[in-house]
Amino acid sequence: MTITLTSKAFWDLFEEETEHQPISQPDTFDTIYSYPAVLGKGNWREIELREGMSLVISNYCLHTGCILQLPERPHPLEFILLLETTQRSNHSGIKSGRYELFGSGFAPKETTEILAAKSTLAINVHIDLDVFQSFWGHGSELSSSPLKALLRDADQQYYTHFGMITAAMQIAAQHILQCPYRGLTKRMYLESKVWELMALLVEEAAQDQPRPASRPRLKPEDVERIYQARDILLQQLGDPPSLLELARQVGLNDCTLKRGFRQVFGTTAFGLLHDYRLEQARQLLESRDCNISEVARSVGFANRSYFANAFRKKFGINPKDYRSYKNSA
Repeated sequence: MTITLTSKAFWDLFEEETEHQPISQPDTFDTIYSYPAVLGKGNWREIELREGMSLVISNYCLHTGCILQLPERPHPLEFILLLETTQRSNHSGIKSGRYELFGSGFAPKETTEILAAKSTLAINVHIDLDVFQSFWGHGSELSSSPLKALLRDADQQYYTHFGMITAAMQIAAQHILQCPYRGLTKRMYLESKVWELMALLVEEAAQDQPRPASRPRLKPEDVERIYQARDILLQQLGDPPSLLELARQVGLNDCTLKRGFRQVFGTTAFGLLHDYRLEQARQLLESRDCNISEVARSVGFANRSYFANAFRKKFGINPKDYRSYKNSA
């Protein structure tokens, strides 16, 4: 049986489980949670290496599969190494011995499936963009390196790459799992291994970069449908359709829709939506004395902090300061 949960409901199950299975902490920055009994058994170990950088080691057996509904959200840099899994059903997604690498940027509403499995062992790392940039620097060499594809703006859909775990990655992962240290030494050691894995993953992704190909021209009727898709997006700011739903509504496949938005508008579908939302928010802040949270919600931003960061990035000023400036002008 598979159940469908929002991401919030999924994590609420973990909080409820702590009432029956208290968390344990090998170190102040290392916390082990039990998997909710309603889903299966095992543990989820979260290690905060520094603010904005976390390592998760999950080891579990699920008797119930989950489909998680993920909201629109800012996306950090992330990678997952699925070291071991024995699934109860066939699946075409990520399997034992494979990795997933994700860049920063904008994540639209998505669904992801966690399959019922006899056993799963995985390493998952999240790195905020600010932490990544503070480590690698902001120099010109970054823009010409394989890292460039990972670092996308808040209005660009995040980068994804998949592949097989190499021998070098496997060794680094085993060092993480078998870390012999405690306290500050453990934290330093694990962070060094996380950066080692990131370097290996980036190099693998660089090897698979496709050569640029000439893009086929859009048909006139496809251009009309691209404009139709834009209108649908802008009419549904609060609850926009997914890319697949949008493509279906206008009678295109998702590849043509993505390519069409790039050719016609010079941005992605959700990049265009993001910019339009911010422009509408700017006009609302000028027209009346609104609560910032209300403005954010009215144009489709569920997270006030994400809205404030995006507004500042686009207009160079916080929404609160912008409203005060316009009201005093």
